[in-house]
Amino acid sequence: MILSFGANSCLIVMMLNVKIMEQLVSLKISDITQKGYEKKRSKLIGAYLPQPPTANGAAVVRCRLQPGDGAPRRTFRAAHVGVCDVREAAARERAASAAGNRPLFYFRFGVDQALPQERRAPVSFYSSRYHQLSRRRQAGGSTCRDRNVHTEAVQAALAKHKERKMAVPMPSKRRSLVVQTSMDAYTPPGEPRGPLPASCTCWFVTVLSDHGMPSWTTTFLQRHGKQCEQTSTGSGVFCQVNKFTPAHKVARLLQKRESRGANAVFFLETFVLNVHIQQPDPNQPKPEGAQMLAMRGEQLGVVTNWPPSLEAALQRWGTISPKAPCLTTMDTNGKPLYILTYGKLWTRSMKVAYNILHKLGTKQEPMVRPGDRVALVFPNNDPAAFMVAFYGCLLAEVVPVPIEVPLTRKDAGSQQIGFLLGSCPCGRRSPPLKAPCLLQYKTCKDGSVLGVTVTRIALLTHCQALTQACGYTEAETIVNVLDFKKDVGLWHGILTSVMNMMHVISIPYSLMKVNPLSWIQKVCQYKAKVACVKSRDMHWALVAHRDQRDVNLSSLRMLIVADGANPWSISSCDAFLNVFQSKGLRQEVICPCASSPEALTVAIRRPTDDSNQPPGRGVLSMHGLTYGVIRVDSEEKLSVLTVQDVGLVMPGAIMCSVKPDGVPQLCRTDEIGELCVCAVATGTSYYGLSGMTKNTFEVFPMTSSGAPISEYPFIRTGLLGFVGPGGLVFVVGKMDGLMVVGGRRHNADDIVATALAVEPMKFVYRGRIAVFSVTVLHDDRIVIVAEQRPDSTEEDSFQWMSRVLQAIDSIHQVGVYCLALVPANTLPKTPLGGIHLSETKQLFLEGSLHPCNVLMCPHTCVTNLPKPRQKQPEIGPASVMVGNLVSGKRIAQASGRDLGQIEDNDQARKFLFLSEVLQWRAQTTPDHVLYTLLNCRGTIANSLTCVQLHKRAEKIAVMLAERGHLQDGDHVALVYPPGIDLIAAFYGCLYAGCVPITVRPPHPQNIATTLPTVKMIVEVSRSACLMTTQLICKLLRSREAAAAVDVRTWPLILDTDDLPKKRPAQICKPSNPDTLAYLDFSVSTTGMLAGVKMSHAATSAFCRSIKLQCELYPSREVAICLDPYCGLGFVLWCLCSVYSGHQSILIPPSELETNPALWLLAVSQYKVRDTFCSYSVMELCTKGLGSQTESLKARGLDLSRVRTCVVVAEERPRIALTQSFSKLFKDLGLHPRAVSTSFGCRVNLAICLQPHRLWTLAEQGTSGPDPTTVYVDMRALRHDRVRLVERGSPHSLPLMESGKILPGVRIIIANPETKGPLGDSHLGEIWVHSAHNASGYFTIYGDESLQSDHFSSRLSFGDTQTIWARTGYLGFLRRTELTDANGERHDALYVVGALDEAMELRGMRYHPIDIETSVIRAHKSVTECAVFTWTNLLVVVVELDGSEQEALDLVPLVTNVVLEEHYLIVGVVVVVDIGVIPINSRGEKQRMHLRDGFLADQLDPIYVAYNM
Repeated sequence: MILSFGANSCLIVMMLNVKIMEQLVSLKISDITQKGYEKKRSKLIGAYLPQPPTANGAAVVRCRLQPGDGAPRRTFRAAHVGVCDVREAAARERAASAAGNRPLFYFRFGVDQALPQERRAPVSFYSSRYHQLSRRRQAGGSTCRDRNVHTEAVQAALAKHKERKMAVPMPSKRRSLVVQTSMDAYTPPGEPRGPLPASCTCWFVTVLSDHGMPSWTTTFLQRHGKQCEQTSTGSGVFCQVNKFTPAHKVARLLQKRESRGANAVFFLETFVLNVHIQQPDPNQPKPEGAQMLAMRGEQLGVVTNWPPSLEAALQRWGTISPKAPCLTTMDTNGKPLYILTYGKLWTRSMKVAYNILHKLGTKQEPMVRPGDRVALVFPNNDPAAFMVAFYGCLLAEVVPVPIEVPLTRKDAGSQQIGFLLGSCPCGRRSPPLKAPCLLQYKTCKDGSVLGVTVTRIALLTHCQALTQACGYTEAETIVNVLDFKKDVGLWHGILTSVMNMMHVISIPYSLMKVNPLSWIQKVCQYKAKVACVKSRDMHWALVAHRDQRDVNLSSLRMLIVADGANPWSISSCDAFLNVFQSKGLRQEVICPCASSPEALTVAIRRPTDDSNQPPGRGVLSMHGLTYGVIRVDSEEKLSVLTVQDVGLVMPGAIMCSVKPDGVPQLCRTDEIGELCVCAVATGTSYYGLSGMTKNTFEVFPMTSSGAPISEYPFIRTGLLGFVGPGGLVFVVGKMDGLMVVGGRRHNADDIVATALAVEPMKFVYRGRIAVFSVTVLHDDRIVIVAEQRPDSTEEDSFQWMSRVLQAIDSIHQVGVYCLALVPANTLPKTPLGGIHLSETKQLFLEGSLHPCNVLMCPHTCVTNLPKPRQKQPEIGPASVMVGNLVSGKRIAQASGRDLGQIEDNDQARKFLFLSEVLQWRAQTTPDHVLYTLLNCRGTIANSLTCVQLHKRAEKIAVMLAERGHLQDGDHVALVYPPGIDLIAAFYGCLYAGCVPITVRPPHPQNIATTLPTVKMIVEVSRSACLMTTQLICKLLRSREAAAAVDVRTWPLILDTDDLPKKRPAQICKPSNPDTLAYLDFSVSTTGMLAGVKMSHAATSAFCRSIKLQCELYPSREVAICLDPYCGLGFVLWCLCSVYSGHQSILIPPSELETNPALWLLAVSQYKVRDTFCSYSVMELCTKGLGSQTESLKARGLDLSRVRTCVVVAEERPRIALTQSFSKLFKDLGLHPRAVSTSFGCRVNLAICLQPHRLWTLAEQGTSGPDPTTVYVDMRALRHDRVRLVERGSPHSLPLMESGKILPGVRIIIANPETKGPLGDSHLGEIWVHSAHNASGYFTIYGDESLQSDHFSSRLSFGDTQTIWARTGYLGFLRRTELTDANGERHDALYVVGALDEAMELRGMRYHPIDIETSVIRAHKSVTECAVFTWTNLLVVVVELDGSEQEALDLVPLVTNVVLEEHYLIVGVVVVVDIGVIPINSRGEKQRMHLRDGFLADQLDPIYVAYNM
């Protein structure tokens, strides 16, 4: 660069050096930093550097939208619109610089007119809103190669990621789910039905090959094309993705997240996020220009021969020129189908008007009166009939309502149209000119329909304004490709054409699908002067123009581009001009316009004969646009937006731009706002919606001081843009397409353009892409839905989705929340074949979209999560206790009734062992029935009296001694089905002095899965013998069993079906009550197999506590529908009847699978007052008998005698299930308060058990109040705090009391970490002390780290002498206002969840049941759900009850609901079949077993989605 200095320049250089030295001194003395010094130095020098020229030599003019004091004003006359003298612009720029005014807007005026024709800028005709002009000299010709600069920008953005290979784990999918596209949905190449013709694919391939992409781009595409089945591990190692197990994929997902910088530490404790409200970026651009001034359009001219109305115009032309052609319709072959003359239009319209007014109804009661609304339902290929009906309505003074009809049944129709046709109070009748004469509907962003009312004066003025702006004259021919029922197609093709006696050539949509070049052919054939098209029509013509040679467009003086307001239409216009300029098309002919249903035509570029007036264009920074600020940017940048003007303000109108949100305040000159128009030729209201009308049609823009700029109201157009120099209007987007993500504005059309630029026709079927936003966690999230080509493979589609995410992230700096691919031709369509956006969004939110590929990216785009909890230094337990005492809170401890103070006639108390109690009952009441077993038909299968049980136990004891040769203390495994044999075998072991272990037998149909569990329990319990029935004995030795386990390692197996006849010499009596009575083995929900030791003393104390709590006596009958293998179910099934003497009616839960009503029928038949069941039984009855209550009532089912129905469980009470059960069977007599819950755990099998509650204390002597339900804040629970809220409060969680504490049981709430006591209503671990606590773990399989402090813990402060057992469950105590039988206030225990199952995520404690409950509500097809964590990833497994095509619908819904309600990001979503989630006999989910099966890839999932 060569710089020349004059005399004044030397002085400038000296002053510049002095200023730089001053900044250098400030740097030395540390007044400023190095970065600040460099910034100020660059600013000083940059003010004197010349601006670089543009890429193609075009003039770039800097000017303010409103000239300041230092810039001279220039008056733009109509003849000079769009013309700018470069020398004058340079002088103005120098003046602005001298005045210190910073240029705020770069305005670009076309190509340099000094350049010859062959050097003008060729432009790509691809539909991208980003555009760049490039020039290439062609020797000896005028043709040049197109370049789609946005496509290159996308490729350049993707090239930045080429070193970072795809490290995204591929989703797992069943073979049956891979792109199932039915043949009826697939459109053959020869039968195009979508918005693009079938030859489009071939054209794009040709374009890409002809353009000659850069070598680095080709290399990059080839390199990525070979990576369909490979991913990078981050260290250069490539692996086969489709052979990864889920464990590898999760590890890969974590590895990728750790390499993403700020988002990598999402799950680490040190990660800090902003609060819900996004903090504004301090470096965001802000508007700095002056306040804009309203722009006034040219004066609406007055022509004396204009008709006073459209009806008068029709009458004039119908009588003066009846044979003049008005409308010509075309068939699908492009031949004229019908020619409607003005004479026919006039006579037929009169007939229609007469029939409307006189042929409908009677003379006394006409059906239609003037002012009523009449729906016009016509197909898109019959404009003549529509035109006749429309003018017939105008002549009859009724209001026509054009309505779109769907093409097929599966297409989305227009909803809520009936509202526009219904009756509405209208008040007094309006004058004729102000009366409504047209009601056109618009579909809002949410899918709702609004009707815009247009008066007669507005309609007439609008036609006059269009005539003046477009220069229409009589007998001109206009080709209309647009929809003639609304918007631009209606205004030009139906209304203004009749006003000026023009001839309209209507091109139907069906013809455009067959022959995209048909409208150009008709322009040539009829020498049309005007054509109304959309950018897609120009795009289609470009595809097919190679087949047409005799094309001449020299007759066109105006090519109206209806969607020219869309910024991405500029490339279609330039490409069309570049191709057809040699066919006679002139640059000044292309006239984009902007319109809206509310303001009708907002602006339109005027046709001119001066070819030296190029259109105005602006190159804007997308980063600035996202903040609503206009900032210039260079065309070489990737994220720029090139916009073209849409002409001037309409004649007789005033335009301004106001802030889109809040008070309608005028924008600054460098600020994007919503365009508002004040004119007569606009809509007047939303039909029947006065409130919305006021906000849209009665807007008064205000200055910064609050003063309105006009006394007349303005109308919001719904268009985002600004008014540029010379009054040129620029539009950058629409309000309906606006998506505000993280405080930044993004336009849906921008995202579509970027997505299409990524190898558009290789994956996207005919360019059909829908972009919308959904609100998740208080912010908009971008969703992209595209139709996938039928021949696309799974790997290719996933690679395309990954590249789209990278491109959007690089160009728009925004994350995509969800990207979904659906089969071809499945998205809902509009009547003209476009995508019905609101219907697509509705299907997405309802889970009815049925995509074939889904990629969720919540980790990258959700940045407004609440701050994770920072763990504070622990406070000592002494300080906690003192603090509680000072604040008046008592220590959270409670106890049941004292066993020593209870006086009862319990004769069994004198016996220390259950074996002695059985002998005593066999002697005193030998014929008393203890057990009755029912079969699936409800009949008695077997029963046992006291003496029968005693004798069978003796025989079993003899068999153990003689055949088993067992000694005292040997362990015996009892493998029996639920029934009498199990009970007899248990007491036979007690008589023989052996220790019994009850084991669930293997399932005959699932031996491979269930038999190893039996073998494991037998081995872990060190059983010396195995007792079972003859049938199960054969099963254990079968071939199927030998394939699952080694049958040779079984211990001695004894068949109790063949018992000896003799009695034992003596019955063994334990020497010490503390000796082992039996082992209770079970698998916890965390997947741990543990056996607890129950002593004889604890067993007797347990039975006595249950007897006193439930008031069990020999005269009582209790129905038990539980599994008898562990916990409280085993105690109620085998032990309590012997101790209390009551009769137990035994109902095996497995029998309910064939007869769901068995349990309830037994309760009704035997008039049972007390019954026990599990959650699985209750759920089976609720689902299986929900629709049979009437038939059960007819069969005599009566539950009115049931006073207690206790659900036995080791978990938090399921309120929803118990309430559903109570409501469902309320009509059968079940009392709503009869259902209650119990709570037990491994260390104590029953801590709480709700007693009888339905009668008063005086009548029955019951001992407990009704259960209480409280509502707690779920967010506080995550921080281990209890905060009570009102019912229905946000984030409220209902918790039901787990039952009354058993007699002899003491509980306290302690801190699980410090072991200090907590106060009332504080969340902590439940500790228990009672005589029936378990003695300890016998052995632990799979986890040897558990220590004995589970059974012998002491408080670190307070009562340090008492020995407590730790339950491992979190809960809290709350003293209620209710009183017990002894008159004391009732302490309610609320169980929240197990510590082992709780998940620590983001420093907070989450309970799986809460997340699972939310997920089950997300979709009707989700029947069950289970969650677990794996390497800090949240994995959600859902069972699908429906078609496999619905599997992928669940992925976004599950992610949404967990984010909304729990502030967690789901890492993996697994969709499985019904019954995959393992559930134990108590109805509890085995989440750890599920996790092991998932990591081992044993679930056979329908779909596995790995969220990014």
